[in-house]
Amino acid sequence: MSSRALARPANLARPMVMTPRRHYSEKAPEAESSEQAAKKEEKPSNPEAEKLKAKEAEVVDLTSRLRYLQADFLNLQRNSAREKEQTRDFAITRFASDLLETVDVLALALKSVPTSVVGPEPAEPTAESSTSPPSETSSPTQKTPLAYLQELHTGVEMTHRLLLQTLFKYHVKPFDPTGDKFDPNRHEALYQAPIPGKEPGSVIDCQKIGYTIKDRVLRAAQVGVAQDTS
Repeated sequence: MSSRALARPANLARPMVMTPRRHYSEKAPEAESSEQAAKKEEKPSNPEAEKLKAKEAEVVDLTSRLRYLQADFLNLQRNSAREKEQTRDFAITRFASDLLETVDVLALALKSVPTSVVGPEPAEPTAESSTSPPSETSSPTQKTPLAYLQELHTGVEMTHRLLLQTLFKYHVKPFDPTGDKFDPNRHEALYQAPIPGKEPGSVIDCQKIGYTIKDRVLRAAQVGVAQDTS
């Protein structure tokens, strides 16, 4: 061998072979499969299917709106029918209130005549009166003042009864709260008095009866209330 060959360094004796580096994926196979599935999902779908989904969502929205509108319409119908019924029932409220004054006057007129005067029937004629010849001045149509009073009382009573029956047709009814617990919504207290044996706050006297039209108070009853005696 020549001296040059001996003089070459040892590292130049063999040529260096560069091997390519292998790159290994750090991701697990499951992660890769999930990414592939996500990529598949991200792919654009059929445009007709997207339009169909949009139409279905629109149908659901319109159906819900239609149901809400239908419920509102039914509520409006019920409220209108109730208001119409109340208007019909309470249309005569003012007229009935004015008519109650006439009923009160007739009731006072009936109370002003004692029952002992108009109650008993006229006495039967005695034997003497039946055997005695009728006087020339007497007529078969002549009546005593008591008979006239009884007829007047009967007429007033019939008028009073007829007025009450007419009010009943329109659901106007009287009520007498004597003995009940005082209710400021239905009663008007005129006075208070300590009455032994009566519960405080109870109605002991009714000066003027009250009236209701259906379930509404048309006129409060004017009453006297028992007071606490302690």
